[in-house]
Amino acid sequence: MDRNKLFLLIGAVVLVIATAFALRSFLTSSPPPPPVAAPVSSGPKVLVALRALPVGTIITEGAVGFQDWPSNLVDGAYFKQEDTVMNKQVLGTVVKNAITAGQPVTKGSLVAPGDRGFLAAALGAGMRAVAIPVNANAGVAGFIFPGDHVDLLLSQTVAGGGTSQPLRATETILQNLRVLATDQSTVQTKKEDGQTEVKAFNLVTVEVTPKIAEQLAVAQTIGSITLSLRSIADNTSDLERAVASGQVKIPAGTSRQQEDKLIQGAMSRPITTGSSFVTGGDVSRFQRKSVPAVGFFDPSGQPVVPSGPAGPTSVVKRGPTVRVTRGGITVEVPINASGSF
Repeated sequence: MDRNKLFLLIGAVVLVIATAFALRSFLTSSPPPPPVAAPVSSGPKVLVALRALPVGTIITEGAVGFQDWPSNLVDGAYFKQEDTVMNKQVLGTVVKNAITAGQPVTKGSLVAPGDRGFLAAALGAGMRAVAIPVNANAGVAGFIFPGDHVDLLLSQTVAGGGTSQPLRATETILQNLRVLATDQSTVQTKKEDGQTEVKAFNLVTVEVTPKIAEQLAVAQTIGSITLSLRSIADNTSDLERAVASGQVKIPAGTSRQQEDKLIQGAMSRPITTGSSFVTGGDVSRFQRKSVPAVGFFDPSGQPVVPSGPAGPTSVVKRGPTVRVTRGGITVEVPINASGSF
């Protein structure tokens, strides 16, 4: 055999053997150790915002929480878990300076009940605070807390219609009003077992516009007011409708922070349109459904039209009237402002 071919054959055999040994060594070698996680910071837990908190937000349990924070970044103005009593120092306070999600809450960014300017800080720009007297039933048995949103129902009794039976009616006059306080409390109190304590209250303070404040003052003189607690989902659906209809406009190029501010403002805005009503006739067949229009009425209060000998034997009219007899039929004819009939 040629010497060159022999050397090539020997080299190939050596290469195959070396490759086999390398492959065997790779397959039998132990796997690399798993990566070691970096040690968690041993710093204290500080209070941070769990979501964006614009100015005027009433602090509730779902708004803030404690989180580990590096020791070298802890400021003296932060709320440390070991030094903080939530019910007394945090819950029920109002945000004075806007706080972004994940940002530590500082003592200077909150205003506590009893501090000067507390209620003014809770109000949005151009808004007013109005107190409404309620009873246990009208206040949803104490299950309304500061920060909730409610609708206002006005119940009244309307007399008239030429009958002794009045018209009883209830209508939703205002929607989506933010509750600022119940009596003088702006915080949800807790029992020893950690459950929310439900208390009856006599006053509810709500956030309204100046015009709505005037409407509420009149409504309290007309009839009784009942509160209706709104679902959080209602605010979301109302916001979607407002954006779709163009009532809430988000300009192009708006930053996320500005967009969140516009959305928060829209969700807290009182609603004065689209109200509904129910009368006694909608509830019971033995109640009136409406007040009859001005005209002639028979003794039972039903509107009628005099029509000669076959007509009713007597009709009455609200306001000044004169009895007139024609062909044996007596009717009462109204007197107008000029004195004629």
